[in-house]
Amino acid sequence: QVQLIESGGGLVQAGDSLRLSCAASDRTFSSYIMGWFRQAPGKEREFIATISWSGTSTYYADSVKGRFTISRDNAKNTVYLQMNILKPEDTAVYYCAAASTPGATRIRQYHSWGQGTQVTVSS
Repeated sequence: QVQLIESGGGLVQAGDSLRLSCAASDRTFSSYIMGWFRQAPGKEREFIATISWSGTSTYYADSVKGRFTISRDNAKNTVYLQMNILKPEDTAVYYCAAASTPGATRIRQYHSWGQGTQVTVSS
């Protein structure tokens, strides 16, 4: 288990960009697969993106591919989600999570979760 704290959410307009950050408390951060998920009101939590230990391998949900970029800085124990060309349907609470399984995309594969940060995109 590792403590994760997200930040960077807010209210933006459609077409704007936003960068989320997720800081980990554990110095073994570099050993975790990291992922981003989101949950819109009345909907199930969904996978957004994942990144490998080294940051050289990434994978995205089709809904965000080409608009969102996941990255990490192991020296800062932080993972990022750069979100561009935001749409109203991107409105959700965004969560970062840590896993030990490479390429993890399922909620149950992630053992540690942040508290979430709200992203609201107005039209």
